[in-house]
Amino acid sequence: MKTVLAILGLGLALSLGSVQAQTAQQSKMASCNKEAGDKALKGDERKAFMKDCLGAKPAAASSDKKTAQQEKMKTCNKEAGDKALKGDERKAFMKDCLSNKG
Repeated sequence: MKTVLAILGLGLALSLGSVQAQTAQQSKMASCNKEAGDKALKGDERKAFMKDCLGAKPAAASSDKKTAQQEKMKTCNKEAGDKALKGDERKAFMKDCLSNKG
């Protein structure tokens, strides 16, 4: 009886692990898809971007500082895009945003 319960428990644990992995992949797909949409990519350009984005490995824990900077850049870039800033106005906004956030 204990053996049967142990096998059932292991099966449940394995199935939950695959659900979590699927959720992580779905999250990555949604994130890459949104980013491609934000960049207004179409056709072959979008396919290439999606391939690179989905194939990218998560950043290692030792590079937390770099990841934080990348997140800051992404946030500021999105804000500049939402405000439809261009040229010198965008440069000034990005400089201010990157130096003041975080």
